[in-house]
Amino acid sequence: MYAVIKTGGKQYRVAKDDIVTIERISGDAGATIEFSEVLLVGSGADVKVGTPVVSGAKVTAELVEQTRGPKLIAFKKRRRKNSRRKKGHRQDLSTVRITNITGA
Repeated sequence: MYAVIKTGGKQYRVAKDDIVTIERISGDAGATIEFSEVLLVGSGADVKVGTPVVSGAKVTAELVEQTRGPKLIAFKKRRRKNSRRKKGHRQDLSTVRITNITGA
């Protein structure tokens, strides 16, 4: 069984025991998280597509760790003007393990 969930403005296709890195969700490691925005639930040829969400469907997950992504550098330079701008960014991320998918 698999599902498509929406979190952090992105969509993820998940199945049981998958480990997914998503946008930061509040909580400590070991906490249980419930995703109620389930867009699609499928099992073989049986697929339920939501309009926009599947009513009664939910995905539960366990929070594995809170981490940060790689450092990204945004560098702008205007030639011959001695104008440079350098900015770094590290995204806050959460790693979750999918424990259960309940389709309505």
